[in-house]
Amino acid sequence: MGHRPFVVSLSNHERTCVTVSWREGRTEAKEDKGFLNTQEKRKERLDRGIKVRTEGIYAIASWQEVSFLLLPRIILIAGLLLLPLIIPSLYWKRVVSIACIYGLLALGFDFLAHFVGLVSLGGGFFIGVGGYTAALLNQSLGLPPLLTLPLATLGGAAISTILLLPALPLRGVYFAIVTLMYPLALARVIEALNIFGGTDGILGVASFPNRWVEQYLILLIVIFALFGLRRLVNEDIGLVFRGVKDNDQAVRASGLSITRYKAIAVFIAAGLGSLGGAYLSHIYMWSGISQFALDFSVIPIAATVIGGGGTLVGPLLGCFFLVPISELLREFGTLRIVFYSLILLVFIMFRSEGIMVYAQRKYHQFERWVKV
Repeated sequence: MGHRPFVVSLSNHERTCVTVSWREGRTEAKEDKGFLNTQEKRKERLDRGIKVRTEGIYAIASWQEVSFLLLPRIILIAGLLLLPLIIPSLYWKRVVSIACIYGLLALGFDFLAHFVGLVSLGGGFFIGVGGYTAALLNQSLGLPPLLTLPLATLGGAAISTILLLPALPLRGVYFAIVTLMYPLALARVIEALNIFGGTDGILGVASFPNRWVEQYLILLIVIFALFGLRRLVNEDIGLVFRGVKDNDQAVRASGLSITRYKAIAVFIAAGLGSLGGAYLSHIYMWSGISQFALDFSVIPIAATVIGGGGTLVGPLLGCFFLVPISELLREFGTLRIVFYSLILLVFIMFRSEGIMVYAQRKYHQFERWVKV
């Protein structure tokens, strides 16, 4: 049979002349170069081909995909490390350090609430125990801050966990009430018995060698805590934590001790809070009962609401949003609570998922043009 040319319409923008030849039982197609050949494109999400089956498993095939995954992390780390350099005022540099301390508390709260199922209002409890422990180690034993920080972290976490052991079988609002009572009770005990300096507190706590050490040490601690917790919750023990939160009876039926894993989780969160309290004592060169204040219990919760629970990085960013606003509103006195309430009301009504959850969704919805 001979050649029979015919025209096939592929789209509204493209016409191709194809010559089909039936020769020796084979079909051959040739494109007539006399016709305009245009190539169609379509939009494709940037994360297509990267995510496999879960949020934590990726299939990476090129440096562009690696960049897509690393870019948010690089921006976060670079942004935090550049803060002391771009902020000229010493006052606001100190505010950044305080925001980092609140960030440690928010990380611990988010970890306990959204990965273990324990709602803790004991931020002031952790801060106070860590602050007094660091101050006593420095004043009684003469240890420098670089030694009191790790010792106060471990010691404060151990003391807090032991005191909370009887409450570990509780869940929900009952555990939250117990953790809220501890800082209130300890502050009144110290005041009534006039121990640990009484209402005056422990004075003369050693400070850091210079302001650069003070600022960058807490920033590095926050970065390490953030990525360390993210890695922890994606390990096998993280699956157990989620099991304790979602179905503790199934965990118990598997032969695992629920109390043991709850104690481990409380130890981690208390360690973060105690480290923040120890750092706070060395920043202000003082430790007192005001470290048991309710602000250390309330602001981490508000930061989690604003930043987005269950993301870890969201509550951290929420602290860097709320703490500076708190300082800006300080001149309004008690009225700043009204502004705080309005901010929380707006986020709960119009952005209840939190800033980070919204930003993550939008980032993964970015598209690019690809050839069909």
